[in-house]
Amino acid sequence: MEKIIGRNTEINELDQAMQSGRSEFVILYGRRRVGKTFLVRSYFNDRYTFHFVGAHGQNTAAQLTHFREALKAYSGRKTIPELKDWHTAFLYLQRYLDKCKTKRKVLFFDEMPWIDTQKSDFVSELEYFWANYVQKRDDIVLIACGSASAWMKDKLEDNKGGLHNRITHRIYLRPFYLSECEAYLKDRGFDWDRYQIMQLYMIIGGVPYYLSLLNRNLSLPQNIDNLIFRRGGELNDEFNELYNALFKRADRYIKIVQMLAGKREGFTKTEIAEKTGFSGGGLTKLLDNLERCDFIVSYSQYGNKVKQTIYRLCDFYTLFYFKYVKNERTRDENYWQHNFESRSVASWQGFAFEELCIRHLQHIKQGLGISGMATAASSWRLTGKSTESKGTQVDLVISRADKIIHLIEMKFSAVPYAITKDYAEHLTLLKQLFMEANNISRGVVLSFITPFGLKAGQYTSLVHSSLAADTMFADIH
Repeated sequence: MEKIIGRNTEINELDQAMQSGRSEFVILYGRRRVGKTFLVRSYFNDRYTFHFVGAHGQNTAAQLTHFREALKAYSGRKTIPELKDWHTAFLYLQRYLDKCKTKRKVLFFDEMPWIDTQKSDFVSELEYFWANYVQKRDDIVLIACGSASAWMKDKLEDNKGGLHNRITHRIYLRPFYLSECEAYLKDRGFDWDRYQIMQLYMIIGGVPYYLSLLNRNLSLPQNIDNLIFRRGGELNDEFNELYNALFKRADRYIKIVQMLAGKREGFTKTEIAEKTGFSGGGLTKLLDNLERCDFIVSYSQYGNKVKQTIYRLCDFYTLFYFKYVKNERTRDENYWQHNFESRSVASWQGFAFEELCIRHLQHIKQGLGISGMATAASSWRLTGKSTESKGTQVDLVISRADKIIHLIEMKFSAVPYAITKDYAEHLTLLKQLFMEANNISRGVVLSFITPFGLKAGQYTSLVHSSLAADTMFADIH
């Protein structure tokens, strides 16, 4: 089996569950394709007391049939009666476990949200199984895994019934950071430099499954064409598969992310309601579900007294899909090789790099030397009628407990970034407008993040701190 890259915190959680000397209920969740199943399979080397995988889109009868077959395989029993409901299914599981002689019994339920079909009573019977059987023992580790993070949180983590406060370990598996992507690619024989890895990240993010599809014998543009733009490519229809596998009535979620893709600064909930027609609690649930699955992020606006939340699309593949794939894939199967050096792509990379930086906020704080300090991250925008203030914004503001405020400028460039006279004037005005709008007289500084740092010049003295991309490839201490 492949080597595990990173995931030290998650492995430590599994170690604790296995060594505790009591029964444990572990939930493992995160966006689709992030490597949840791989982590469990690798950690246990595919050795479980019982393992069952939910089947997408199948009814209760089919799920029970699959469960019966899994139970026959693990128990060694050739004949198990047909299972007509989940109460009976868990009863036969108990009988099997009673005869097991292993010291620690691992039950791995993968894609659990898919098991919970309409009117199946799966969750209530799982509650009963835990409360009336597992909880009375000290030798069972039950691992529930699923990509539908909203279901995992609502039905398990926030359960108000028999599983209330019964979850002993919550493991959220996030996409890789840049450092882990670099380690993954190096382990598989790629010799791409950090600039190329950043370009890759801005297209597919840090999703391990997507990384596993790359061919080290092809260039980065060739890989993108081969996976995404080529008919039959492994990611050619990933967008539809991704959302339909995670959400019921996926069209509602797609409508929201398509709208968010049109404005990188994001929208308020009111604006989303006006543009989509969704409102009230229904819209709140849609947004919560998207955020739990790492497709969107919510954040506050600096200086906004009403603290109105902004929602922004942050999934790299979805952003890339709406920008290039949706309308281009049927026309040119070598689209990326033909266009990756175009002015349009350069402009898009500038925006994507900002998202990449925000995803690595902890790395940026560490690079600034403030990782141990209380901070708040937000954005800031100033709307006005004057030419000077119209459209002024800062996509990342870091406010420190010691009253220092960083206005973060993020610029993607293949060479050290040079601050021109015009841009220096813009920076001076930006800082002035920010301080005036927020009634701040001191403590506001300009900070830069670029792939190769700033080029020394006449105007670099305007900048308080400059970070290169190496900062985002560092390990978090």
